[in-house]
Amino acid sequence: MKAQVFRGVNNLSYEEVPVPILEADEVLVQVSVVGLCQSDIKKIRYPLYEPPRIFGHETAGTITAVGSEVKNWQLGQRVAVMHHIPCMRCDYCLNENYSMCDTYKNIVTTAGFAPSGGGFAEYVKIPGHIVRNGGLIPIPDHISFEEASFVEPTNCCLKAVKKAQIAPGQTVLITGAGPIGLMFIMLVKLFGGKAIATDLLPSRIEKALSVGAEAAFDARDADLPGKIQALTNGMGVDVTLLAVPNDKAFFQALDCTRKGGKILFFAEFPDEVEIPLNPNILYRREIDLMGSYSSSYKIQSLAADIVFNRRIDVNALISDRYPLQDLSQAVDQAIAPTPETYKILIYP
Repeated sequence: MKAQVFRGVNNLSYEEVPVPILEADEVLVQVSVVGLCQSDIKKIRYPLYEPPRIFGHETAGTITAVGSEVKNWQLGQRVAVMHHIPCMRCDYCLNENYSMCDTYKNIVTTAGFAPSGGGFAEYVKIPGHIVRNGGLIPIPDHISFEEASFVEPTNCCLKAVKKAQIAPGQTVLITGAGPIGLMFIMLVKLFGGKAIATDLLPSRIEKALSVGAEAAFDARDADLPGKIQALTNGMGVDVTLLAVPNDKAFFQALDCTRKGGKILFFAEFPDEVEIPLNPNILYRREIDLMGSYSSSYKIQSLAADIVFNRRIDVNALISDRYPLQDLSQAVDQAIAPTPETYKILIYP
């Protein structure tokens, strides 16, 4: 089969690799579409993992082979793939910190080499642990593969919204109106909140308004805190979701978040970034800082319900489509987006 193999930093090789061989409890999925995620881009651009590997994890496709011990799954079924599933037994899982579980982190879908997602290939193997424990999600007949590929990123964003306890009537500042920021806007609106977005690109500011933001501003606006105050009766926002890894965005969040509010880190910052902070700001204003990484097993069915019942319009997030052989060009576009670049989908 064809696959895009990570051979080193910024080195993707479109090459022939063996179709994965199944164990008795495993399933093989032919990949129809896979979303290009910022985490994939970081893995390709920085020396985070030893090559060779095959990345890609926002996967939807069709079951083409099943192991002899597999039950309840048949050839031809259309499925969305969750590439991580926790063990449900360790202390992290018992405290519902599923993304901290070693099994969650270490047992992932694969198209060969060290398991790394495997969606950037024609076929991906689903390990038995994932098959048995809910890592395959049937796609309803009325839902396209493209829509189904959004189940995993929707779960990640939904986890953050749940963790921040965003409630009806609350006002939420979302820094960055790329595909993740736009999804946050949709989810905040779905849960009865009011979204305010910031970005550097005028087109993304307009896009934020078109998908449901109450207001959207240029992130460089020196009067942003004042405008936020005017929209919130002088209070500031209840929650800020940091969807860009930028220290300036964090300090804007401090200026715009009300006393007793919350700031949630969603985007992963470079490891070398350190943010100086006077702890009395948190103490005196009682602001909660929190992080949200990856997806949550607990809300998996809710994420699927949101996508499959079209409670948010994931199609509005798609801007570009590339064949698998052009993955390098897709990554280049994501790194240097045009004004109209949002979610990029890849087609093996």
